[in-house]
Amino acid sequence: MPVSYNFPLRLDDDLREKLRYIAEKNSRSLNKEIEFLVKKHVEAYEKEHGAIAVPKE
Repeated sequence: MPVSYNFPLRLDDDLREKLRYIAEKNSRSLNKEIEFLVKKHVEAYEKEHGAIAVPKE
């Protein structure tokens, strides 16, 4: 099972509310919506530039 890490994320109020709105429309929590968007961004990056090697512990 992957390990999850917590970290603070600062967003301006308007962006946070827009993300909250989108998350609600997608039946996700704000946290899960942000995680989804970050994963999509990484996938798009890897599609364009190739896979990113992640060291295994």
